[in-house]
Amino acid sequence: MIAVSKEERARELYDVIRACRMCALAETRTHAVPGEGPLDAEVMFIGEAPGLNEDRQGRPFVGAAGQFLSELIAEAGLRREEVYICNVLKCRPPGNRDPLPGEIEACAEYLDLQIDLVDPLVIVTLGRFSMARWFPQQTISRIHGRPKEVDGRLIVPMYHPAAALHQGALRQVLIDDFRGLRDILARARAGLTAPAAPAAETAAGEPPAATSSKPSPAPQPAASAPPSPAPAAAPGGGAGAAPAGPQQIPLFE
Repeated sequence: MIAVSKEERARELYDVIRACRMCALAETRTHAVPGEGPLDAEVMFIGEAPGLNEDRQGRPFVGAAGQFLSELIAEAGLRREEVYICNVLKCRPPGNRDPLPGEIEACAEYLDLQIDLVDPLVIVTLGRFSMARWFPQQTISRIHGRPKEVDGRLIVPMYHPAAALHQGALRQVLIDDFRGLRDILARARAGLTAPAAPAAETAAGEPPAATSSKPSPAPQPAASAPPSPAPAAAPGGGAGAAPAGPQQIPLFE
């Protein structure tokens, strides 16, 4: 049996998408927009649908929203060339209207195949239509920037970059959320998706939010002599304070 490389599978998938006629958008599009980026990317961004510029060029996020997305990716400590970018819909809806349920359904298998192909550590949804796949009945204003673990990877809902072009107040919100991706990706790389529940909360009968995927270290034998008492922690984190651990990422439940 001949093994098929990721690149060959991607080319075949993109060819199918470009020739797709599974919904009426095939009649009005200029170009279908499969997506782009390295097939071993750690982070995948999923937008809603191509716009005018994307329809003309056949590439995702190449207009004003795409320029801002590139700036946001840099805020996350990444380069656009390092991430994979695609959309829920592969063709532009006329007049940039919202995607219709039947159109989302027609493209759903393509998106499934792209996720399987790239297998990213982190998926960032951009806008409410991509968010709804993993966060049904939620509002983006309430959960933006808060990761959720699904099938062994982290899904992070974010506002669409275009939202900040229309509502200036959202620009800093997006910048702050993208800066938070640094820590989210670091934890995903380490296999740590969520902090353990505080001891008091666990004792009260509440389940822990999540645990590390790394195995717990083996218990150490008791010391032959009792340890010296530890110095009291200095108020405000002075010399006697315990060192701070890694930053904890709140997990959306």
